Amino acid sequence: MQIWLRRTLYMLPVIVALVIFLAIQHATAPPLHKTTHQITAKPQVPPPEPAFADGSRKLVPEHRLVALYGTPSMSVLGALGEQPLEQTITRVKDVAAQYQVISREPILPTLEIITTVASASPTENGDYSQEIPIDTLWPWITAAREAGVYVVLDLQPGRTDFLTQAKQYEPLLRQPHVGLALDPEWRLTPTQVHLTQIGSVSIDEVNAVADWLASLAHDANSPQKAFLLHQFRLSMIPDRQLLHAAHPELSYIVQMDGQGAQPVKQDTWRTIGASLPGQTYLGWKNFFDEDKPMLTPQETMNIVPVPWYISYQ
Repeated sequence: MQIWLRRTLYMLPVIVALVIFLAIQHATAPPLHKTTHQITAKPQVPPPEPAFADGSRKLVPEHRLVALYGTPSMSVLGALGEQPLEQTITRVKDVAAQYQVISREPILPTLEIITTVASASPTENGDYSQEIPIDTLWPWITAAREAGVYVVLDLQPGRTDFLTQAKQYEPLLRQPHVGLALDPEWRLTPTQVHLTQIGSVSIDEVNAVADWLASLAHDANSPQKAFLLHQFRLSMIPDRQLLHAAHPELSYIVQMDGQGAQPVKQDTWRTIGASLPGQTYLGWKNFFDEDKPMLTPQETMNIVPVPWYISYQ
């Protein structure tokens, strides 16, 4: 309850920021509709490569990922949106470098972009989720690849489902340096609204997304793709033990993204990490403003077990 109250208070300014963001988008770009021409924008990146820069095709545990989390131009949603694109690339590399000196595995700087943003009020299509246009995201995908930075697209689907939203971003997810994150906190039933209930997702829906993403990666001859599940309550992913984590095309990560006092976070970490499905790795999130105190890189690496995915919000 303590974590949920903090997250609710934290999201209140997001509503105001989202209204401003949507007004700017409406003034500068055509309205977003889920149409075929909208989701098939021409790619602006080079053809896929079969491996990461170090020659490996596996993501975790050959690499450890350190990420900035958020949405472009929306500082209230996280560190990623607090500065322009070029400065964001520089910042995530600087944070990753702090971990490289204390990690035996190569650190892969990462941008986790909230690609569909939970909305407290109905959106144009009624799903309580604002889909960021692909054309807005292409420059970030391109710049990240040129800089050797990985990208994870984060979905907050509201009243629609994860697979429907993921398919809208297929051109981006076909890129060899782009993975996918599902955030069940913001997956609603047809009668729920954000900030009133904590969402959840069925394991069947999770497995369906994993099947689709693995097939996409296989067809594109991509290196392993990150498949990240956010979780700070067991009820957010019932029957998690039935996760089908056998696709060699995917690197499965469960990220504990609770916030607040460190003793509370450590309790949640142990709860979420218990009975983790095989071939699945743990991730940790540091919050600049909400954690009391926020862990240093060395303290983060001292967590047991050591997290393989570390993000900053």
